[in-house]
Amino acid sequence: MKKSWALVLTLVLSFVLILAGCSGGGNGSSTEPAASDNGSETASSGGTLIVGRGGDSAALDPAIVTDGESLKIAQQVFDPLLAYKTGTTEVEPALAESWEISEDALTYTFKLRQGVKFHDGTDFNAAAVVFNFDRWSDPKSKYKFEGDSFDYYDSMFGPEDARVIKSVTAKDDYTVEIQLNNPQAPFLQNLAMPAFSIASPAAIEKEGANFKSSPVGTGPFVFKEWKRSDSITLEKNKEYWQEGLPKMDQLIIRSIPDNTARFNALQNGEIDMMEDLSPDDLTTLESNPDLQKFNRPPFNVAYLGFNVTKEPFNNPKVRVALNHAVDKKGIIDAFFAGQAEAAINPIPPTLWGYNSNIKDYDYDLTKAKQLLADAGYPNGIDKELTFYAMPVSRPYMPDGRKVAEVIQASFAQIGVKVKIQSPEWATYLDDLSKGQKDDLFIIGWTGDNGDPDNFFYPLLDKDSIGGNNYSQYDSEPLHKLLVQAQRETDQDARAKLYEQAQVIVKEDAPWVPLVHSTPLLAASAKLKGYTPSPTGSEPYTEIYLEQ
Repeated sequence: MKKSWALVLTLVLSFVLILAGCSGGGNGSSTEPAASDNGSETASSGGTLIVGRGGDSAALDPAIVTDGESLKIAQQVFDPLLAYKTGTTEVEPALAESWEISEDALTYTFKLRQGVKFHDGTDFNAAAVVFNFDRWSDPKSKYKFEGDSFDYYDSMFGPEDARVIKSVTAKDDYTVEIQLNNPQAPFLQNLAMPAFSIASPAAIEKEGANFKSSPVGTGPFVFKEWKRSDSITLEKNKEYWQEGLPKMDQLIIRSIPDNTARFNALQNGEIDMMEDLSPDDLTTLESNPDLQKFNRPPFNVAYLGFNVTKEPFNNPKVRVALNHAVDKKGIIDAFFAGQAEAAINPIPPTLWGYNSNIKDYDYDLTKAKQLLADAGYPNGIDKELTFYAMPVSRPYMPDGRKVAEVIQASFAQIGVKVKIQSPEWATYLDDLSKGQKDDLFIIGWTGDNGDPDNFFYPLLDKDSIGGNNYSQYDSEPLHKLLVQAQRETDQDARAKLYEQAQVIVKEDAPWVPLVHSTPLLAASAKLKGYTPSPTGSEPYTEIYLEQ
């Protein structure tokens, strides 16, 4: 292995360990790893864990989704080749037991875990890995069903005409070789993302397009039932390759969109754990001895995006003007109860490569109005614009609709009228991806793998238009920097490239970065063994309820 490549891996691991150490924190021992509870795990295992969340999944095939609600389920049903150590983004073995990297960082050889079965009883092996990669990479694959797109694969490994991955080959039944066209610094980090979990080839062939509703993986839980907009039921995988896991017999994930109703369900004992606690409920939570709080490490960004292909947002002067018309401090004070900080850049300040020298656009309606006039709109925008506001709570945005209303009021003062719309979540995401029905929108992102590339390339690179680049933002200078940063093996050099990238994005202003939040979760005091991940979701293998 090249010394520079080894240094990259060492520095990345150092970062994620620091992140895990400084960013966690709940009340008392509530977020500590479950090691201290192991003595009681046999007596406490079994039963049903019920988790409440703000929205339903868009689909249950991790290869075709990018939303967190879908990937939360994927982490229970599927396993990737590599995984993240509990509470960090440090890579560890999963379905791949070990790996070797060539001197030129272009060839990765993975030794696979033997004796693992998919939930349908078929064997996990090298052929299954090749099948999955072929499906993701081939736009003409017969296993790419109508309406499906592999946006995450394109975002993390490049579009069809610029793939990072050259080939994936089964060298024997339990050895896979992946050859790259060029080095990719975060390659191992990318492989550990739940979007690249390994699905049963036999199940995909059998189910066809229905696989997105009947997932089959090798994970700790087996899919049982999906009641749309209500609940997903999973059952323990009794043949799971990690001995003694999972600890619960059944897992029910309930969709309860209203924050207050979800918290009431927790207080009433109807659910055991909930995500996206409203900051307004924090005092009530902390005063209840039967409940406990978890803080997920702040590794996200919420933003107001502009569809830069539409007037007036194809004019960067207009976008800068509207940056001055958003009161981030007021939004944080009103809706986050101190559990967020104002965002300046697309990446959180806890991430290496953050450019702390960039100054934000200050909240100044007079300046905003003048800049609009300078951009050719002295009387404001003469048409009503469509403003998409999220219909569900997200870790980075507890109430997107109310935040949108605050922004709507500020914009009205400078002559910009917007009409707020909140379609159903799956439709919302699909519309943003197509960029056809929205003029501006609120959305966000939680980092997947501890690398700046995971924020920039999926969200802002021209290759990701039609995927997660919802602003349809196309900047050739930014693209060149991001590709160079992916191929660079020295982390200090990569950090400087990302610092330059933030300068470009700030000047072009395809977004108004809003906040980096510290997501709140709550649970019964009986819940043990849970450690939140900075990536926004985690397998529930270690969780159990104390009797």
